[in-house]
This record gives sequence, C-alpha cells and structure tokens, in this order.
Amino acid sequence: MNPESLITDIPALGVATLPSPLQKRADEMGSISFVSDQSRVLIEVDETRINRMIKDQKELHCFELAGPRHQIFFDPSKLKCALVTCGGLCPGINDIIRSIVLELHYAYGVQHIFGIRYGLQGFIAEYGHELFDLTPEAVVNIHDRGGTVLGSSRGPQAVDEIIDSLERMNIGLLFMIGGDGTLTAAKRIADAILERGLKIGVVGVPKTIDNDIYMVSRSFGFDTAVDVATQAIISANNEAEGYPNGIGLIKLMGRHSGFIAATAVLAQQDVNFVLIPEVDFDLDGPSGLLSALENRLASRKHAVIVVAEGAGQKFFEAGKHERDASGNIKLKDIGLYLKNTISSYFAGKGIEVSIKYIDPSYMIRSLPANANDRVFCNFLGRNSVHAGMAGKTGMLIGHWNNHFVHVPLKVIADKRKSVDPRGSLWRSALGATGQGSLKNS
Repeated sequence: MNPESLITDIPALGVATLPSPLQKRADEMGSISFVSDQSRVLIEVDETRINRMIKDQKELHCFELAGPRHQIFFDPSKLKCALVTCGGLCPGINDIIRSIVLELHYAYGVQHIFGIRYGLQGFIAEYGHELFDLTPEAVVNIHDRGGTVLGSSRGPQAVDEIIDSLERMNIGLLFMIGGDGTLTAAKRIADAILERGLKIGVVGVPKTIDNDIYMVSRSFGFDTAVDVATQAIISANNEAEGYPNGIGLIKLMGRHSGFIAATAVLAQQDVNFVLIPEVDFDLDGPSGLLSALENRLASRKHAVIVVAEGAGQKFFEAGKHERDASGNIKLKDIGLYLKNTISSYFAGKGIEVSIKYIDPSYMIRSLPANANDRVFCNFLGRNSVHAGMAGKTGMLIGHWNNHFVHVPLKVIADKRKSVDPRGSLWRSALGATGQGSLKNS
C-alpha cells in the first residue's frame, strides 16, 4: 500500500443544501455529533513516513470521516431507495439490511425502501423477481437469521439494463452489499450513472468473510468466521488426541487470503501446521509438510492442520481452469487432496494414522453474526445511510485506523488485501504452531 499515490476524493451528486432531519433530533436530544467533509482520517500512521512526507512537502492523504452531515442532498419525503445483496453468504448481511432500513425510516423519514431479490438478477426483467418491501416491520427480527432475506446470486448483469431499471423504479439511492466483484460492479454502475447525468447515488457496503478487501481494515462476518473456526479447531484437536497418530485436518475459507486461517490459529492455539495462499510450502522432501508431520506424530502422537481453501493450488495439474458465474477460478479441493496424500504417505511407510477431516465453510457462511459483528454491522449500515443521504456516490463505508470512513470505489478496484508473509500476523502464527518454513529451499 502506497498512500502517497491514492486519490481519495469522493464523488457527489451535487451540493447538499437541505437541512438534515437529524438536526431536529439533535435539538431535542442533544445526542448527535455532525461531521464535516473536512473531517479526515490519515491513511498513513507511521510517524517516520509522515514526517518525511511533510519534509518533502507531499500531501498527507486522508479518508473522509463517515457520519451524519448537517446538510443532505435528497429530500427524504420524495426519495426511493433500493438495497441489493450479491455473491456468497456471510454472517451479518441481515444486520446490515436492518440497520440501513431503520436508519432511513426512523432517522431520515424515508418511506419507500425496496429490496432487490436475488442479487443483480433482480434488476433484469426477464428473471421476473419481485421486489421486497423493506418496512421496519419486515426487518425487525431478521438479524436473528443467517443468510440474506433478499437472496443473492453470482454473475454479472448488463450495467445499462440495471440503470434502466433504477430509472423505471425512480430509485434515487442504491445500497450494494457485496465483495470485490460486487463493488467492482458498483463502480461501473456509479460511473455510468454519472455519465448519463442522473442523480442516483451508489453506496457500497464491503462484504467478504475472507477480510481481503483492499484499504478496508475489517469487514463484517470475519469475527464470526474466526469464532466458529475455533470451535472446529477444538473438535479437530479432541479427535486427534483421541486416537494413536490422530490427525485433525480443517479446511477454512480463504480463496486468496489466509486471514481467517491465521487468525483462528492464534485464537485457538492447538494447531501445529497452518497453510495459507500467500505462503508457499512443499509436501515432499526433508523440510516438507509430510516429513514435518511424521516427526510431529513420532514425538507427540497427534497433530492438527489448518489449511485455507486457496492454499497449495500448485499441487494440482495445470490446465484450463473452470470459472464460476462471477468469473472466479474454481479452486481445487486442497482439503481432500491433503487428506488423501497424507493417508497414502503414511500407508507407504506402514504407519497407521487416523485422519479426521472437517470442512465447516458453508455452516460458517450461513450463520447469524456474533455480538461483535452485529455491533460492527450497525455502524456500517447507518454510516452508509448518512453518506448516501448527503449525496455521496461511487464509494463504500470502510474501517481505517479505528474510524469509519468513506473509501472511493476506484481505490479498491482490481486490488486485494493479503496476509504479509513478513508481517506480525504470520510471524505470530508461525510462533504459535512452531511449524517452520515447510520449504526445502
């Protein structure tokens, strides 16, 4: 990340000239702290680099601070809003929906809020998906459920058709909840809307259980995923200890980034080997995983392995890759591959092992959010409403340096956050497992 190269200006639909309805509440309750567009959060936090930038007379780049503004762009009495959820399931989606609806309705007085069914398909007439009327009564208890009450789908849809649909419905503000693919689509939609000269705001809420969205320090659902992953580690460890040469093998989410695997290992330090996409490893050879695992079983009689789903893809035969509806390469199953490879290795040596394989991925994705994620979702949802009502567009609500901020969608386009192999998270994970490099050279 090079903060000196970032352009963090937030596009706006126009000048916000209407007094916010929250001003009346502030006068009555004295409990609202309004935020100015000049309120900023530094991107860089290293004092040495900051001082060097000041000395070189370089601009200190910042994100806009999120929060309610004194003046808003939209007239709440006439505004129609839409929400859409796209991509895979993740704990907390319903919490986000609920927070957005309640803030729009009770804080701003918006009466017309529609849910788009089954992702971007819901905008396309040929699919025939009906709208979901998002009233406070409809969302009051949805946070107790996992998944999304709106449904979801993968795959692109024509941007022009989506915008045509927004115009037909007279939508002024669209909230898009999704991961990198959805946020890339949100940028294209927002850009095309501005090119048409329309006054439709697009605000993104970053959703990825893998916590890998660039320039977003934390995404909702991650805390829940780590929480449940630790339970899988406990089960795997108990199973491994219960048998001679017992091996507990857990596959966790993480297509490109190993944040869940590495963090869960630190949260439940019963793991002896952790494998993530960012760090290469060998299976064979004197320093490979199989040899290290054999040494572990010889000394302790049991072992626990955690592998992220995107790790070890080099072990599969190269060739034409299949892709899902969103264009993502379909990963080969590293969990089952390791299970079979480990079984064959020890069978060839005449060593009996007992492998217990656990894959909790879809169970984790579809669960309700835990308490920490619910609180986080509340802030994300309500801050997205404040941004949208102020006329902000082409942006998402992020979390940076312990503040909620406005991040331009163009900043995160075609980028991904990953575990730094030299950073403190991975160093700590190595310290917790004691596994070494697992590389022969």
